[in-house]
Amino acid sequence: MNWKDITWAEPQWLWLGLVLPLALWWMWWSRNKTKAPLLISGHQGLPVSRWVSGVSIALNALRIVALAAMILAMARPQIVSTQTKTKTTRGIDIVMSIDVSSSMLAKDLKPNRLTALKKIAATFIESRPNDRIGLVVYAGESYTKTPITSDKGLVLRALDEIQYGGLNDGTAIGMGLATSVNRLKESKAQSKVVILLTDGVNNSGFIEPLTAAELAVEYGIKTYTIGVGTNGNAQFPVAINPDGSFQYALQQVEIDENLMKRIAEKTGGQYFRAQDNQELEAIYNEINQLEKTEIEEFKFTTTQELYRPLVFWALFIWVLYWLVQHTWLKSFV
Repeated sequence: MNWKDITWAEPQWLWLGLVLPLALWWMWWSRNKTKAPLLISGHQGLPVSRWVSGVSIALNALRIVALAAMILAMARPQIVSTQTKTKTTRGIDIVMSIDVSSSMLAKDLKPNRLTALKKIAATFIESRPNDRIGLVVYAGESYTKTPITSDKGLVLRALDEIQYGGLNDGTAIGMGLATSVNRLKESKAQSKVVILLTDGVNNSGFIEPLTAAELAVEYGIKTYTIGVGTNGNAQFPVAINPDGSFQYALQQVEIDENLMKRIAEKTGGQYFRAQDNQELEAIYNEINQLEKTEIEEFKFTTTQELYRPLVFWALFIWVLYWLVQHTWLKSFV
């Protein structure tokens, strides 16, 4: 037991502790005032032996201890421990739809757009412990990387595996959004959100972006859109070297911001533009604040009362004192 954990339910009784020095003085004064030789049968005229006197002093000291124990008991010492449990009352299902076209290897974000996104998205996922999250990737076509799940470890591993290649190149924004809507349409969550990120203009796929947006509206899915890329020119991959590395050249950054804004407005979301790593991180932080999960907190308090042992020992000492005083010590008078 840690004494620092003890609290007092009735601390005003502790003021009675000021009586203890007075009680000690009274016992000492009374003993000296009434001190006289006692006679023992068979030893008439001899004072009571010192050990008998010592027993009497010890019993009086125990009376003080008993009084102190009663004062502490009246102050009700206790150990109070509080446990907190939380319950998610308004869950959010989120699908992050990520553009993995070749332009995501552009170097206006460091070290490139895709790597910067993965790092910031991982932080976002870790900050949503009470929500389910899924991943959709798209370029010229799209597919579900991870269905919505509460297993954050699984989502983070899948995010880390995302890289360029494996899909036809291009930017099928409508396909990316439609696949995300398909993952969320059966969700029973109170709030359903798509975070759609792209760095280009829709130029592939057989589903128009605004058609996909209408599907999102039908299923009550809010869409936050993010355009990634600086204003002006950026280093884009333009060819592949024999060793598999990319050749880069300056090209004009093109993002269909008007389309992205229309998708966001139609579905009740917002559009953001990230021109560098810091802006992209700030956007995810803002979305994190906009989409708050409602959590109900329950507190359970356990109180361990400590006064009972004090009362027991106080009564035991008083009974012991009375018995010794009126039986054993009385025989020496």
